Amino acid sequence: MDRPATRSCEVTLAEAQFRDFTPYRGGYAPPAGCSGPWHKVVLRLDGKVKGRQYDRLGYLSVGGVEILRTSTPQPSPDGIEWSVEKDVTRYADTLRREQPVEMLIGNVVNDTYTGVIDVKVTLTFYAAEGRTRPAQELPDRVLPLTSDTVTTPRNTERLLAEVYATGSGGGCEEYWYMTTPDAAPYSCKAADGPYREVRISVDGRPAGIAAPFPTVWTGGWSNPFLWYVTPGPRAFDVQPVVYDLTPFAAQLNDGRPHRIEVSVAGVPAGQSGWSTPANLLLWQDPGRTVVTGALTRHEESDPANSSRWTPGPQEHRLDTEGSHRLTVAGYLDTSHGRVTTTVTRAVANTSVHRWTDGEGRDALKASWTDEETVTGGRGTTRTERTYTMDGETTLGADARLRTVLALGDRADTRTVRPGHRPSRTLLDHTYAGDATYTTGVPRDQRHAVAATTERYRLYGTEGCHDRTLRTAQGTLTEDRRRC
Repeated sequence: MDRPATRSCEVTLAEAQFRDFTPYRGGYAPPAGCSGPWHKVVLRLDGKVKGRQYDRLGYLSVGGVEILRTSTPQPSPDGIEWSVEKDVTRYADTLRREQPVEMLIGNVVNDTYTGVIDVKVTLTFYAAEGRTRPAQELPDRVLPLTSDTVTTPRNTERLLAEVYATGSGGGCEEYWYMTTPDAAPYSCKAADGPYREVRISVDGRPAGIAAPFPTVWTGGWSNPFLWYVTPGPRAFDVQPVVYDLTPFAAQLNDGRPHRIEVSVAGVPAGQSGWSTPANLLLWQDPGRTVVTGALTRHEESDPANSSRWTPGPQEHRLDTEGSHRLTVAGYLDTSHGRVTTTVTRAVANTSVHRWTDGEGRDALKASWTDEETVTGGRGTTRTERTYTMDGETTLGADARLRTVLALGDRADTRTVRPGHRPSRTLLDHTYAGDATYTTGVPRDQRHAVAATTERYRLYGTEGCHDRTLRTAQGTLTEDRRRC
């Protein structure tokens, strides 16, 4: 991660060992030597674990605001160390004050699973020193959605919600993209099939839709040897789904509490497995104590979701298609004039799932698209997101299990603003792996072989980052930078 060449201060945010489901609780105080404003704030997690252990999911919150959702690698008897860095400057409002800190990486330690997870988390604050970010870039307030209702400042003129949505917990929702309708002979069931959609509502009315990212954790696809050196995209730094709720700001600016709720469509009734912590990011109008307006447009297509199971003597097949579209618009009468914001978002998913009786062969090819256009006082921003998954697991008569898997995380964002040059950011993160091992035997008899390639490319008006990592048999064989 790029770091400014300015004066900096480091604060330890959490330091703990996780053996069970007891959260670490501590306190945070802003650094006395770097009181702000800050050009950048970087979170760094350093972890280590050794022994036998599953991959585990964790979170870190400051003042109730979740600032990191993460997971862990699966260790070897010799142990493994890893680190995660994240830009958390957008939470500057929370970090300006003393706050309680809570962190948990839920774990189980017993005679079989012996790995104790040891982590340290720090924040490094980089002073602005003439490099202050544009005033409109960082929110004035960050509010966690930790109760049934929330009351926002009455002069809110821009409003985003971020949701750290993860399907996890070791059950079938960890592999939601491979679930099948009840009639199909497969081990993970969901009455409506594998289509999932993360939705947010304001006072019971749909306010935003999004395609969830198909995160693969480091025990995923039955083969931990795929992830011994490099994790899959987003596995260690879960990116939140972001919704622009500005068209609803006038409704929320009445000074009363309102319900802002998150749900995941497609999850079987009464079934757990999804976590959806959320924050509100608000920008306030410094020239008015109350900003008024109205929601003027709300158009929603009927959600489409169909799964067609085709049985066969050699192979079963499930074809799934789903889609949904939502457009909302509203205006606000601000101190700098009337501003109208229109948000259009369209999500879609197609997948083909093939498997044999007994699931000795299990394959999925799937793609998700999430296209969003926001037009308002900041110009027009269009983002096209595409997530892909193409994989197959086979178990031979010799108990050799092979997994071949390719993952893609792509986003193309273009912004046009009056009086500014058009800007563009292009993200292309790909992973490909092929790993085989013998099942049902002690680790030293598994004879695992694995090769992986991961490439992360981020191009934009602020520069370029392009790095490729290749591994073989758990060893890094290439680390290439192109920018």
